[in-house]
Amino acid sequence: MSDGWDESAAAWIAAMGEDGDYSRTYVLDPAMLDRLRRRTFGNALDIGCGEGRFCRIMQTLGIATVGIDPTVALIDRARELDPSGHYRVARAESLGITDESFDLVGCYLSLIDIPDIASAATEIERALRPGGTLLIANLSSFNTAGMPGGWQADASGVRRFSIDRYLEERAVWVSWDGITVQNWHRPLSAYIAPFLERGLTLKYFAEPTPVGGDPMRAAHYRRVPFFNVMEWRKPATHGNE
Repeated sequence: MSDGWDESAAAWIAAMGEDGDYSRTYVLDPAMLDRLRRRTFGNALDIGCGEGRFCRIMQTLGIATVGIDPTVALIDRARELDPSGHYRVARAESLGITDESFDLVGCYLSLIDIPDIASAATEIERALRPGGTLLIANLSSFNTAGMPGGWQADASGVRRFSIDRYLEERAVWVSWDGITVQNWHRPLSAYIAPFLERGLTLKYFAEPTPVGGDPMRAAHYRRVPFFNVMEWRKPATHGNE
């Protein structure tokens, strides 16, 4: 069954452009770049790389990147924008890479697209070198619990965000800017537990807020939890960090 990405690839490419959308440019990019600049990484695997934008950002910091995505049209666009880059069609649940190959694995708004988070966590742990870092930007579980119609006007006409069925993991179809894709709602524990079970240590957690852009848009993003950023570390040696 289609998850909508093949059908929505052209609309996604148009919506992202060169610089990405508001949430990336003014909310997540500053937070992710801050974490990247705190350590030195030789190479990185970008899971769910889409059109390759985060790969290109990491390359500006001197990080060699490999991007994977299951959508052929997005990988084609990534190669078009970055002809010397390394991009291939693959899924998070089956990376097809050598064990302990990367200093850094990035999941930039891609975990919400992955049906089998447990298998993805196993593959991510396998891909990381000892001491390696997993850097995640994800939609808040409070946000996805309100999809697809969380914003509704109350009796006085004020738009408010409602969540429901928070603990129930489920697929949700969402649409915007001509894009219609399947995301996954999971409680936060469903994202944290698989990495704890595989021996990774949570080193950082934040819910970033906007740092610029249109003030009204920024105010909207501050009303509810939109995103979180997590940084995990694989132990440097077995049994020791």
